Amino acid sequence: MTLPLTGLLVVSVEQAVAAPHCTCKLADAGARVIKVERPEGDFARGYDDVAQGEASYFVWLNRGKESVALDIGKAEDKTLLEAMIARADVFVQNLKPGALAKLGFGIDRLRRDYPRLICASISGYGESGPFAQRKAYDLLIQAESGVASVTGGPEGPARVGVSIVDVAAGLNAYEAILEALIARGRTGEGAEISVSMFDGMADWMTVPLLQHEGGKPPKRMGLAHTSISPYGVFKTRDDVDVLISIQNDREWRVLASDVMKDASLAADPDFATNVERVKRRDDTDGRVAKAFGALDAGDLIARLTAADIAFARVNGPAELSVHPHLRRITVGTPGGAVSLPAPAVLRAGETRRYGDVPALGQHSDAIRAEFSKRTG
Repeated sequence: MTLPLTGLLVVSVEQAVAAPHCTCKLADAGARVIKVERPEGDFARGYDDVAQGEASYFVWLNRGKESVALDIGKAEDKTLLEAMIARADVFVQNLKPGALAKLGFGIDRLRRDYPRLICASISGYGESGPFAQRKAYDLLIQAESGVASVTGGPEGPARVGVSIVDVAAGLNAYEAILEALIARGRTGEGAEISVSMFDGMADWMTVPLLQHEGGKPPKRMGLAHTSISPYGVFKTRDDVDVLISIQNDREWRVLASDVMKDASLAADPDFATNVERVKRRDDTDGRVAKAFGALDAGDLIARLTAADIAFARVNGPAELSVHPHLRRITVGTPGGAVSLPAPAVLRAGETRRYGDVPALGQHSDAIRAEFSKRTG
């Protein structure tokens, strides 16, 4: 099967999560991705060793790529990188702003010399501005953008437990590259793309920002909702946490009458609307907690399902590992095969195969031979 990006060459000077996430998506779509690593390797290779002796982050984000180890400060390796970029359709990098320019690979120069090249740079705060030269990692941007301030409970802010800043930046870059490829197909011109991690999170913070500027700043609620009640976690008699979401007043009446078996509560005008329930949040949630606490999880889930009330169990990685909706793929790594969650998108009539995760410099000799022939 010919994949959408088959025939395209992507060269990426990348490390950590954001840029590798972007290029992983490009590789999944059929592009040839050459990952340029420093001689000691992408530092994400050393984050842990839990995936057949490899780092979980690295295995997740680097399937289907070729690895070449280069010291771009050396003339020979600089010449090799230039030869690769000269043939590339897309060049991705997430080094500190200005770092590549100091080595002779400034984006302005690349765009001038290779007009069809699409250049995508991922940074913490953008290529200019007062914070452009700051080091920027996922948790730092969660804090700086305000994401941490709306995460956690009343006792204090918290980190979102997965690397959402990096993931968002990678997806933003991937989306922009695809748009640029479509535009190049019409015009023949490449593009210069800059993706800021901070910008991505500021966009995601639009609702809390507008709430603040409208005079109603959001409150940290943990696993609850600032504007809706009941919408949160309640414990069953057998100590299982179940999260429910009541989206309208009709659902509240169904919850009260069919799940909680309390017809008088369903008809009580003091709880008839969400506005009234939020005013009495402690009382509302207390009544739900008492009713749910009298039932075992199996019985409660059966009632919620029959009543078509939205709910979820509050699972951890152990429960995810055996979840009936978890789809998996298997990728090869230097240490052996690893089973991963499958990419989210399903395409009718298509089954994709995913390439192996490369060892550091696994393809260096072949790439040196290939590109030195073309430039020698």
